Amino acid sequence: QVQLVESGGGLVQPGGSLRLSCAASGSIFSIYLMGWYRQAPGKQREWVGTTTSDGRTTYANSAKGRFTISRDNAKNTVNLQMNNLRPEDTAVYYCASNLGTSSPTWGQGTQVTVSS
Repeated sequence: QVQLVESGGGLVQPGGSLRLSCAASGSIFSIYLMGWYRQAPGKQREWVGTTTSDGRTTYANSAKGRFTISRDNAKNTVNLQMNNLRPEDTAVYYCASNLGTSSPTWGQGTQVTVSS
């Protein structure tokens, strides 16, 4: 299984943007479903969105219209562009692969804090 490393988190003001990247240690070409989840303090991990191997994307209602997932199979990366960020988007964001299988893989997470 590939290892996943997220980057790009940080502190941003409400209304701002961040781009998270997920770098895989190997080829993601054959991995059908990859995506992003997040976990806020005191809350359960929640789904943000997913992308298929052919680039189709699906988003949680909280992410629709503001977040965009892009996948580059040649570079073995999956990115999450987040615009118009809100304080409630504050969370640790996790990249995941092999979703929908018996052995999904998770990254270590990257902190996103939206605050003025």
